[in-house]
Amino acid sequence: MSNAGTPVQTPIPPRHRRRSFAGPVVLIILGLVFLLGNLHLLAWAHIGTWFAHYWPLLLIVWGVIKLIEYQQSQRDGVPARGIGAGGILLVVLIVVFGLMATQAQRFNWGQLRDHIDIDDSDFNNIFGDNFNFDDRLEQDFPAGASLKVLDDHGAVSVHASDDNKITVVVHKRIGADNQSDADKYNRETKPTITTIGGLVTLDAKVQAAGDHGVETDLDISLPRKAAVTINSRRGDVSVVGRDADLQISSQRADTSAEDITGNVKLSLERSSARLDHITGDVHIEGRLNEITVNDVKGTAQFDGEFQESVKLARISKNVTFKSSRTDLEFSRIDGDLDLDSDDLRADQITGPLHLTTRSKNIHLDEVSGDVRLQDENGEIEVSMRSLGNVQIDGRSGDIRLGVPDKAGFRLEARAREGEIQSEFPELKINNSDHESKASGTVGNGASHIVLNNEHDGIEIRRASASTPPKPPEPPAAPGRPAKALPAPREKVEPSEN
Repeated sequence: MSNAGTPVQTPIPPRHRRRSFAGPVVLIILGLVFLLGNLHLLAWAHIGTWFAHYWPLLLIVWGVIKLIEYQQSQRDGVPARGIGAGGILLVVLIVVFGLMATQAQRFNWGQLRDHIDIDDSDFNNIFGDNFNFDDRLEQDFPAGASLKVLDDHGAVSVHASDDNKITVVVHKRIGADNQSDADKYNRETKPTITTIGGLVTLDAKVQAAGDHGVETDLDISLPRKAAVTINSRRGDVSVVGRDADLQISSQRADTSAEDITGNVKLSLERSSARLDHITGDVHIEGRLNEITVNDVKGTAQFDGEFQESVKLARISKNVTFKSSRTDLEFSRIDGDLDLDSDDLRADQITGPLHLTTRSKNIHLDEVSGDVRLQDENGEIEVSMRSLGNVQIDGRSGDIRLGVPDKAGFRLEARAREGEIQSEFPELKINNSDHESKASGTVGNGASHIVLNNEHDGIEIRRASASTPPKPPEPPAAPGRPAKALPAPREKVEPSEN
């Protein structure tokens, strides 16, 4: 059969799929964002905030683009292009980083910053610059008024003025992307002075800029007789020369006060403090790193947790110290006391002395008066200058007691799993493998000594004579009598657990 005359059909050329324009759109968006950030037209912090809130819009834009491409393919009669491996990877990255950004936005970064001691300026330097501004405030200070200082971020320094005015020198540092923003934040955070009745309030206004980092240092001079209260969250505090009471509340700062004729109260968190020449009572509370207190004419009270060291010297009246590990009280100290996590060393303490602690080595020299001491897991060494009633209970550490040569005392001592040694021949000692005992009277037996130790020995030795201290002032502050210690018990049986 012939095929002559049959028309030949020309094959229809295949239609090619259109290239996806989702990639170019994403590149354009990213390019615009980085360009605006580099030109400081958008703050990087704001870009991160917007992404944390609105990242699902990127998925919506991606879906719209794929829908448009699908409809275009239907009109052209070609198979629609799928998402592809690259598209799936991009969607996964958007979702993962979007969820991370959202959680990061909800996280309390301020609390974390406080714990790891990162300054706001450290964050500002990452994506912005620091701009400095200076200012000065001055006005008459009402007679008999007190000052309250509010500064959440910045150093505060207070000293006495030569006139009846309050003068404040302000140095401000602002983190911003450009000068225009810095000027705006500076206007919003102008410090103010307000007077209501007998209270003058100086407010640094650092919170008025919102999340933007503002650090305001205040150098204040005002009449010496004005009482001062300072509330500071971040920034060192220094006060010199007051004839009135002083109160300071601060976090993560070095705090110092010197030459204060009045009472001083410090409420501190993760801070260090130094007090010198205080004519009045001292009260320090909170969680602190280092404390140094010298030359206090009144009482001294310490309540809280002390991470590193406590140094005391020349405190004329009753001293009380309370923490989770140590409970200490005595009438005065004419020498020095150094307390850290492992050791307690002190000299020239006047009792009644009461000390309960654990896991510390104790060395007390030239102690006068009554002593009641308990310690676990640490050595105890006490040298008496003037002997009173003494009771020492130890566990897992030697006890060494120095008694003045001419002192008269009655002694009861017991050491379980340890030996007893004595430089006083009048004492009768019976050492055995399981338990050792000592008893006897030396001289007139005026003082009573009771020593108990678990798992270590006891040593009673002669302490070298020293010049008696001058008569102490009354050991109790007005309204707070010192607690006299009762005579020690004849024998203390240890708990079996």
